[in-house]
Amino acid sequence: MIGPEEGVMQSRAQAMAAIFELLTDQPLIVCNGFPSREACKLRDRDQNFYMIGSMGATAGIGLGLALAQPEKTVVVFDGDGNVLMSLGTLATIGALKPKNLIHVVFDNEVYGTTGNQPTYSRVVGLDKVARAAGYENVERVWEKEDIVYEFKAMLADSGPSFLLIKVNEQLEEADRIALAPQELTKRFKQSVS
Repeated sequence: MIGPEEGVMQSRAQAMAAIFELLTDQPLIVCNGFPSREACKLRDRDQNFYMIGSMGATAGIGLGLALAQPEKTVVVFDGDGNVLMSLGTLATIGALKPKNLIHVVFDNEVYGTTGNQPTYSRVVGLDKVARAAGYENVERVWEKEDIVYEFKAMLADSGPSFLLIKVNEQLEEADRIALAPQELTKRFKQSVS
């Protein structure tokens, strides 16, 4: 992993916790695997939709919700592996330009849920891809202070916005999501109606 200085990267759970401090009632779509498990442990709420078993679909769901409910700011928590699996979604978001979408990508450069196999984000700058695809605001950060500063700015700006957070490979011990998919869906739909 390469950061601006040795030792500045934090875990994904620590980075998520910094953003959760800034969220109020915004709908949040979280990618599958450990990110969903960590988010649920950190701050489960009705406005969180956890992907269970479906990789690469998070940004598309967030885009659909942002287009359907333009009065709400929609936040997506994604991983580098998920984004790489569906790069076309970045182009769709860039082309449709939902002003109310904030796409947060936690980039640990590995497929952490399946054993830390390396991803291509080590050589493909996902923030550069998002910028080329047409996102309005694109930032890459490592440290908590920068995460907070940039996310606050994105909450205030018109998007679509893309916040790439470089994190280490550390996983938070977190149980699987206890809600059945149909319960999760019902709870989330009621929260955004």
